[in-house]
Amino acid sequence: MISTGELRKGVVIELDGELWQILDYHHIKMGRGSAQVRIKLRNVKKGSTVEKSFQAGDRWPRAQLERRPVQFLYRDGDDLHFMENDTYEQFSLPAEKLDDVIGYLKDGMTLDRTTYQGETLGVELPVTVDLRVAETEPGFAGDTAQGARKNATMETGLVVTVPLFVAEGDVLRIDTRTGEYQTRV
Repeated sequence: MISTGELRKGVVIELDGELWQILDYHHIKMGRGSAQVRIKLRNVKKGSTVEKSFQAGDRWPRAQLERRPVQFLYRDGDDLHFMENDTYEQFSLPAEKLDDVIGYLKDGMTLDRTTYQGETLGVELPVTVDLRVAETEPGFAGDTAQGARKNATMETGLVVTVPLFVAEGDVLRIDTRTGEYQTRV
């Protein structure tokens, strides 16, 4: 069981017979009465997002997800192909099921496959991914008072906001949780 005090982003809970992943949460203390927790949830199977409020101290069953390492092989149209690292069994997932992950996938990279009761829910990315800059405008430091930024398109098609000194061909470390540039590698 997981209580409101143990909430973390990314945790999957069972609520009303369905699996929900916690996207965000806020503790709200009212002037009178008990505290409440406002949680933004995403339905793991359907992909829909809702916000719900609960009383502080409420508890829910934590979903027992199984994680196994897999390797991303390639994309074929609307299908993404993976291989189990242990058994070398290959499987594919539809691209629509992995919308938020596609921009970070490189051929040959290792991820975690999450399954619930034998059904594949998706894949989990590592915290950071190193990607090569495929296209960006040249950066000219004009009269900027703050750190100026520009957009860069990575080798996977992901667009990231980067500092002006980043050039085409540079390899950048990107945080997969926020989609932000971290450092040049």
